[in-house]
Amino acid sequence: MDSFSLEGGSSYGIGSQIGFIWEQTREPVMVPLLKLMVAVCLTMSVMLFVERVYMGIVIAAVKVFGRKPEQRFIWEPMKDDVELGNAAYPMVLVQIPMYNEKEVYQLSIGAACGLSWPSDRIIIQVLDDSTDPTIKDLVEMECKRWASKGINIKYEIRGNRNGYKAGALKEGMKHSYVKHCDYVAIFDADFQPEPDFLWRAVPFLVHNPEIGLVQARWKFVNSDECLMTRMQEMSLDYHFTVEQEVGSSTHAFFGFNGTAGVWRISALNEAGGWKDRTTVEDMDLAVRATLKGWKFVYLGDLKVKNELPSTFKAYRYQQHRWSCGPANLFKKMVVEISKNKKVNLWKKFYVIYSFFFVRKIVAHIVTFLFYCVVMPATVFFPEVEVPKWGAVYIPSIITLLNAVGTPRSLHLLVFWILFENVMSLHRTKATFIGLLEVGRVNEWVVTEKLGDALKTKPSTKSSKKPRIRIGERIHLLELGVGAYLFFCGCYDFINGKNGFFLYLFFQSIAFFITGFGYVGTFVPNS
Repeated sequence: MDSFSLEGGSSYGIGSQIGFIWEQTREPVMVPLLKLMVAVCLTMSVMLFVERVYMGIVIAAVKVFGRKPEQRFIWEPMKDDVELGNAAYPMVLVQIPMYNEKEVYQLSIGAACGLSWPSDRIIIQVLDDSTDPTIKDLVEMECKRWASKGINIKYEIRGNRNGYKAGALKEGMKHSYVKHCDYVAIFDADFQPEPDFLWRAVPFLVHNPEIGLVQARWKFVNSDECLMTRMQEMSLDYHFTVEQEVGSSTHAFFGFNGTAGVWRISALNEAGGWKDRTTVEDMDLAVRATLKGWKFVYLGDLKVKNELPSTFKAYRYQQHRWSCGPANLFKKMVVEISKNKKVNLWKKFYVIYSFFFVRKIVAHIVTFLFYCVVMPATVFFPEVEVPKWGAVYIPSIITLLNAVGTPRSLHLLVFWILFENVMSLHRTKATFIGLLEVGRVNEWVVTEKLGDALKTKPSTKSSKKPRIRIGERIHLLELGVGAYLFFCGCYDFINGKNGFFLYLFFQSIAFFITGFGYVGTFVPNS
């Protein structure tokens, strides 16, 4: 009896101490801290809102006044020269970096070899970093098959994977035959350019010596594969329809997408070539090139087919790289950009503030911190209010502006909001990793492409039951955040007055669904 009383008293004592500490710190510490966090988040929300409205105004002006690339720069079709013959055409190198691309290597090599251009003025260079000897043999055989048809195709390998994609591209530029090339077109292993790609892109470089890069738009072949790919399409369509177009129209600068683009080799070399100091070697090169005074042009009507990652694991790794890399690059280059003498002050402000700080850092942090941490926490503190304009109006307008890129998916807008908030967890974590240069800052995981693998192997499901490991499907971070939001929702439903519980319940469900692995296409290890 006495022992039981002692144990009960001990438990009661700990509970009393926690309650006492809470009461003592609530007013002087917790409330002011939460008010400060709300103020910081509202400030970031306004920054993002102004940026989105600015880009909306610019893109509207571009559409209304028709400032197409062909009107801003000289564009004339390439013409035959009777005296020079094919020598009148520039020499083009086409690089295809790949790594264990069993499902898509034939598509990309075939599309590159199908590009229309004088046969003696184009070189296809397959940069194979594959570690699987079987896949390596398949890629080499495919290259030999096209070479037997008269295509000038080079199969290049190296002894290590130092620098990953940047290292492969850099190594590829060292070969003697590259010295005769004027331009280099780059396509990732799942990209399939149309035959007329070069005829439409190269004239911008030929007739405008100040242009260093021509970037095409991505066209997604598997956007309807699952709900997750539809969500990706909405995000990326905004990036191409608005962000790239605005940068091209106003400052002749935007981030190179790493593929589906054509570089002037002299611009690439002047900028210092490929560097592997971050996981966004493409953006790194673009920033260095613009600091040298080179201009870029984005062609929204020139589309290249490619594949979206359809498994959540692949998408999560991709988003880590795309969020961590820019933050890390910003840290490394902000001083260099600010001290540059070749670009004007307005362009430097655009690159530092709009391109990097707001879009690559603030956008990720405010989405997770405000809507998944701070705002839910306010349900426990009636003294801390989030104004309606910050909680409802600004995010609603930002969401609608983001939706303009994909009108066909307007009915999925609510799902997109919830999914983007879930992904902001990983993007925010990756952003801080990049800024602090810790942990997985230089992690490079090649985005898995499935190609037609799932469509061509339907019988495997019935013949052999796949083994599904719990660890492959369970994501503890998402489950933890989901539990926090659900608890906040329950508290607000019982005690609150602001009605946040509806949002909190829906958002917690989105985190739970993701946490239990029911997002995207699931491909278990067999």
